[in-house]
Amino acid sequence: MRMRKKKNLDSRLEAVSEYLTDCEYKDLNFKNAKENRDLLDLKGVYGNGNPLVLEIGCGKGTFACTYAAQHPELNLLAVEMEANVLVSACEKAKAAGLKNVHFMRCNAQYLPAYLDDNSVEAIFLNFSCPYPKSTYENHRLTSKAFLDIYKELMTENAVVCQKTDNQKFFEYSIESLSQNGFKLSNISLDLHSSDFEGNIVTEYEQKFVDEGKPIFRLEARL
Repeated sequence: MRMRKKKNLDSRLEAVSEYLTDCEYKDLNFKNAKENRDLLDLKGVYGNGNPLVLEIGCGKGTFACTYAAQHPELNLLAVEMEANVLVSACEKAKAAGLKNVHFMRCNAQYLPAYLDDNSVEAIFLNFSCPYPKSTYENHRLTSKAFLDIYKELMTENAVVCQKTDNQKFFEYSIESLSQNGFKLSNISLDLHSSDFEGNIVTEYEQKFVDEGKPIFRLEARL
């Protein structure tokens, strides 16, 4: 089901246009992305050459804006497909006066068209859709198809950080990451009962915690 277009969406997007790049990749075959590159001008976007971190599926931008505020030495690029959601994230960043966060309306499958190889220091996957039906496995952000994309984007010491409330998806992710050459660490089966410090609670996360659900988290490196 498509989200209903928010009132005054176009004017709201225009008001935060400096925070948003709207990608319209015309070739529907994402496997051609690397051959048809239109690389994002990162220095032009951020005004510096600081290390880049990536959040895929940023929602309303709570994590992205909080992380960017905590890490002014890094540039954060947050990816989301729905303009209805992205507009709130951009407005949040603008209200906070953040200069090191930028948003992209883009399907993550096409990221190789916009980001160079070995350019990303960290990838955050916060409460991604688990796509529970086996026929939708390739849509899961920890499936082999996406992991192959991450491998190309990641720097030598980069990390993938995943949080989810879905145990089956978490178990799938552990298996998929392990089978595709990633080494796992800092695995938590109940993040909010652990001694992990520095967790940024997202909108979805707070909802799940209030419902008494455990939050699963891991880190993965090549």
